[in-house]
Amino acid sequence: MVQIPTTDGPADAFVAHPEDGGRHPGVLMYADAFGIRPTIREMARELAGHGYYVLVPNFFHRQGPTPVVDLPEHIGEADRAALVEQVMPLIKDLTRERFQGDAEAYLDFLGAQPEVGAGPVAVTGYCIGGLLATRTAAARPEQVAALAAFHAPVAADGPESLRPLTAETHFGHAETDLGPQDLEALNRSLDAVGIAYTSEIYPGTVHGFTMSDTDAFDPAGLQHHWDRLLPLLARTLANG
Repeated sequence: MVQIPTTDGPADAFVAHPEDGGRHPGVLMYADAFGIRPTIREMARELAGHGYYVLVPNFFHRQGPTPVVDLPEHIGEADRAALVEQVMPLIKDLTRERFQGDAEAYLDFLGAQPEVGAGPVAVTGYCIGGLLATRTAAARPEQVAALAAFHAPVAADGPESLRPLTAETHFGHAETDLGPQDLEALNRSLDAVGIAYTSEIYPGTVHGFTMSDTDAFDPAGLQHHWDRLLPLLARTLANG
């Protein structure tokens, strides 16, 4: 764990990177609304094992260090409603204006680490973290070369919010989150931006399909996610 200075105090964050003494491309990873926990750490370590420095900030840091919400070891459907009720006020409190400063602080911290190589970085995220990843890539297009978001409300800010994007992008949607018509509308917006992208519905998945500690977990969906994410990073980041 590390501490990232922000205008509203330090944000705690989890870091994973190869222990070889070298410099590696940076990846800013945003967790889902349930935050940093063993499943997220495992995913960050998996990504780091492919040669990346991975930074996972606690974006609810204003409410305290992680874990901000007490979580069971496995998040079943019986637990989800009560947990969502706890995190929704935190999401509403994280306004776009507050998050803008946080995103810049996270990227500045990532770029300043001695283990991170010079050059562009990638941003990825899950659920609400996918929306935060999209906002981050739009805020710093000159620094972010790759964007990936999974089962995320990436269109929540409207099509105009996507216009600043220059990063190569992948959006992986759950079947329960996005219908074919919504996907078509989103992809038209991405076409208008003119970036290289893929945006697809993962067959047979429900919201949260990448998270192995929830009832939503789909092993094939998680593997599909890696099959999209890793080549994207390899194409866009130096030494990826």
